[in-house]
Amino acid sequence: MVILEKKIAGLSDDSLSRFVSRTRRAAGLRGRVNVLITGSAAMRSLNSRFRGLNKATDVLSFPSETSIMKDRRTGGFAGEVAISADIALQNALRLGHSAALEVKVLVLHGILHLAGFDHERDNGEMARKEAKLRRTLRLPVGLTERGRAGNKDLANNSDRPMPVRGARRTA
Repeated sequence: MVILEKKIAGLSDDSLSRFVSRTRRAAGLRGRVNVLITGSAAMRSLNSRFRGLNKATDVLSFPSETSIMKDRRTGGFAGEVAISADIALQNALRLGHSAALEVKVLVLHGILHLAGFDHERDNGEMARKEAKLRRTLRLPVGLTERGRAGNKDLANNSDRPMPVRGARRTA
């Protein structure tokens, strides 16, 4: 399910739902994924509540409890991804591509976290997977690549997998 609380030019519920499905399959994630596109104020609230960081961020991943207890690749509900439309637009303007394309970059990043990847602990495994899928999905440079380049202007406030205890669905 996709919820567009904030509209993005060139991106409809249907087109983003199709992209989420394609990305999920490409990442080998069989479980369903919900995506929320919201504003920075809501992302600040989520980031504060679940990560203890009182600032807006571009993307957050919320794996489902069942996906953590069993293999995420077996189906069911994989989790949720929340994206700041405001930060996506800022990134897109800075990087010279559309906000719709930036949202797709963030969706890919979030889905990889739901699939069990963690760029903070995996010695580049997520970065390699993201780069490969980015090429397959025809996306520009991804979040882990921006961060690895050490360029603070390109690497925004990227996420890490969310703790599930007490997590509430965002969609």
